[in-house]
Amino acid sequence: MQTVFNRRSVRGGLLAATVAGSLLLGATACGGDEDKDGLPKGYKVVAGTQLCGGHAISADASKALKVITGSSRFEASAKDYTVAHAATNLVQVFPTVTGREDACRIFLPLGTRNFQLRITWSLEDRAPTGEPASKFTVMKMGERTVAATEKAYVYFACRSPRLLDSTSVAQIALAVEYWGMPRDPQDNVEGLKRAYATVAHSYSLAMAKELRCDKNGGLPPKPVLDPA
Repeated sequence: MQTVFNRRSVRGGLLAATVAGSLLLGATACGGDEDKDGLPKGYKVVAGTQLCGGHAISADASKALKVITGSSRFEASAKDYTVAHAATNLVQVFPTVTGREDACRIFLPLGTRNFQLRITWSLEDRAPTGEPASKFTVMKMGERTVAATEKAYVYFACRSPRLLDSTSVAQIALAVEYWGMPRDPQDNVEGLKRAYATVAHSYSLAMAKELRCDKNGGLPPKPVLDPA
């Protein structure tokens, strides 16, 4: 899917700087605090369904992560990377329009290739309009869902008693994006689009439930992956 870069069994130097937000950030900063296998103490490798707090990645999304990454095992997420934490942050800033805010980051285990997925949310001032770039496929989920070979966005509207003005509607954009180089992989195009859309739907639905959005923000219980 993209060029493979080898890495040492323990992150250090510039490599550690590229993975801010990983569980390893604190561990590597301490230096020398390793177990008998040479890994940072407390380091864990988990299944996809255990990522991002354990409620954000469905079984279908976990399978989609394997399509994207080629792996079914990942670094355990940092303790603040949960849907509950992301929803609380959103509630605190609503109705202010925001840039993209971190929700979760996903890494392959140490000793494998360097790969990072970044999941972010933002508050928009309106529902999406216009035509997306040609590399995106539009899918019928929420206000709009678009997917490409390296990213997907789910836009959904949320009316909730958790919001400061429960009569207002929050326009939320949830993004899942490959974070690195090279970009725009060309193989398995349709499979990658469906995989990214599945992961984005899973986190979006978990976010809508955590926010107590009316009718789950219009998101279906299962991803709808056919082109709109």
